[in-house]
Amino acid sequence: MKHCASGAVAHGPTLERGNKMTEAPPSRLPPGQILTSKWPVLHYGNVPSVDTTKWTFMVSGLVNSPFSITYDELLALPRKTVACDMHCVTTWSRLDNTFEGVPVQALLQRAGLKAAAQFCLVVAEQGFTTNLPLADLDRPDNLIALKWGGEWLTPEHGWPARLLVPHLYLWKSAKWVRGFELLDEDIPGFWEQNGYHMRGDPWTEERYGGRGLTQHEINKFRNASKKMGG
Repeated sequence: MKHCASGAVAHGPTLERGNKMTEAPPSRLPPGQILTSKWPVLHYGNVPSVDTTKWTFMVSGLVNSPFSITYDELLALPRKTVACDMHCVTTWSRLDNTFEGVPVQALLQRAGLKAAAQFCLVVAEQGFTTNLPLADLDRPDNLIALKWGGEWLTPEHGWPARLLVPHLYLWKSAKWVRGFELLDEDIPGFWEQNGYHMRGDPWTEERYGGRGLTQHEINKFRNASKKMGG
């Protein structure tokens, strides 16, 4: 189960033909993108079967207070709602989504980041990973998302929880997320090892240009997967 997924809703003076929207304000549609009114399901592999009674989310690595929480504990944390446009690297965009979830910044603050922490390896079900600079992860609109459009996420879109990083291409918003490993170097995740960009800014079309892992990074990756992949 490795994946690339994205989404967001189109309202306003647009003409819909089939699944495509013919107009959008230039300030909201990155270059090379096409509007859609639906939320396509895109991922590599099968949708995982998740037992929320055994589910945990872990924050570890270069933090002062590593911790792990259960699904019930995650649901009990304060939530916020984020309205955002989202853009898939496969060239579709959907505007005006609303997601509800736990702010990523609250989890990072709870862990207490060490000064050396400058990057994050995001770990999800079945060993999927993606990498983010801390500057892209530690933002107020990023969530551990639980709901979309007022409804619980479906398994195909990441239930029981997915990361939301709406300012980047949506493969960075890992479905079925399970934890953060804070690091002092940028280790490429699954799609980044397979040719996708290390960052993924839709406004500068950072679609491709990843790299393989060094042996040093392979060792770090294995350690992170062992800790959070269970």
